[in-house]
Amino acid sequence: MTSQGTIRVVVADDQLLVRTGLTMILNAQPGIEVVGEATDGHEAVAVARELRPDVCLFDIRMPGIDGVEATRRLAGPGVEDPLAIVVITTFDLDEYVHGALKAGARGFLLKDAGPELLVQAIHAAANGDALISPNITRRLLTTLAGLERASPPTQPIEPLTEREEEVLLTVARGRTNAEIAEELNITLSTVKSHVAALMNKLGARNRVEVAMWAYETKRMKE
Repeated sequence: MTSQGTIRVVVADDQLLVRTGLTMILNAQPGIEVVGEATDGHEAVAVARELRPDVCLFDIRMPGIDGVEATRRLAGPGVEDPLAIVVITTFDLDEYVHGALKAGARGFLLKDAGPELLVQAIHAAANGDALISPNITRRLLTTLAGLERASPPTQPIEPLTEREEEVLLTVARGRTNAEIAEELNITLSTVKSHVAALMNKLGARNRVEVAMWAYETKRMKE
């Protein structure tokens, strides 16, 4: 973020009307500024690397390289100082979503989610949280868990504590750090410590992967 606390965003979508609409919505919000746009995956990666925005908003389906590969190049395994990326798509069970989240995406939204959820997702990503459209969170994650059954879920390097198990379930429900703090009646810094511990024990790069692990290990009820 800038010294004034403004969240700098890069928007990438090959459809001009969609890109323009997203840019207009975000620029109309206090504390958010779209600093760059891209029309395809290659351009998205180049612009993001040049501008180092706080959040990238990428369409999953783009010419050149798709949003999955663009995400992997900017936030995937082995990337130093990965960028925060939120992916958007028209379809709630898009075949690319699983790959995008595994590639390091920090959030997932439908294009018809509306301005309020869009803004929430940008703020969440900038703050290190993750937001997945609430109406599809459970179905999406249970679907992803089903795709993972070919290989057993990762085992934590140390057993989770009782409190970590509680935090795990709230993360899997898509709660932000602030919402978790209120729900469990603990401080924000304590929540951040527990989330960091979960990521470390599970070898997860972001909280979306933590949520996916909760579903893969059947912590969440169907």
